[in-house]
Amino acid sequence: MTGALYVIGVGPGDPELLTLKAVRILRDISCICVPKGREEGSSLALSIVKKAVNIDGKEIIEAHFPMRKTKEAKHKCELNKKWQETIKIVYSRLNKGIDMAFITIGDPTIYSTFFYLYDKLIELNPGLNIEIIPGVSSVNAAASRARLSLGLADEKIAILPATYTDDIKEALKKFDTVVLMKVHRVFEKLLNALTEMNLIDNAIYILKAGMEDERIFANIRDVKEEDLNYLSMVIVRK
Repeated sequence: MTGALYVIGVGPGDPELLTLKAVRILRDISCICVPKGREEGSSLALSIVKKAVNIDGKEIIEAHFPMRKTKEAKHKCELNKKWQETIKIVYSRLNKGIDMAFITIGDPTIYSTFFYLYDKLIELNPGLNIEIIPGVSSVNAAASRARLSLGLADEKIAILPATYTDDIKEALKKFDTVVLMKVHRVFEKLLNALTEMNLIDNAIYILKAGMEDERIFANIRDVKEEDLNYLSMVIVRK
């Protein structure tokens, strides 16, 4: 009998935002797969879990996924190799009847590493027992910390990865609320677009929402270069 795979959202950083179900499963599970953006780095997801659950004696499998998006064939091969390695490891444990967890920052259904693997696992065995445990997303955490409503009545909301968004202005025109994630690399471009559209006073910059070193900038003109970080976003509310 194959084991069950629990894909668990561990929230944006505050261990108290882990759901009761996530804590129960992580407490009872014997094996945890941990995605990492850098081989030599630590896992933010695991650091959150450690503050809520005793992981002594559990098998920790580290899966390295370079956090870059590119059309280059060479890099696609590199990513595919990493995914295949992780699929092989995960599938071998499940085949032995071992229940395991795959943890991910925020919520598993929003820009999550896991869905790079999901289809491949189902191809190997369509009958796999995979359960997705939702978590508090960074979007929800940031809006809550900034005391913002993302949408009311018939208002339209857009959630976009800013780094990969070609036309930020078009999104700002079409939607009442625009949440721009991963703004660190295109911050100047975003600032210019907001200024041109007279929306700069409608924007809030949130850095590391839900973490101990969280910062919120009600005036995004005050954001300095050292405040730009992968774990940041801008919410524009018209």
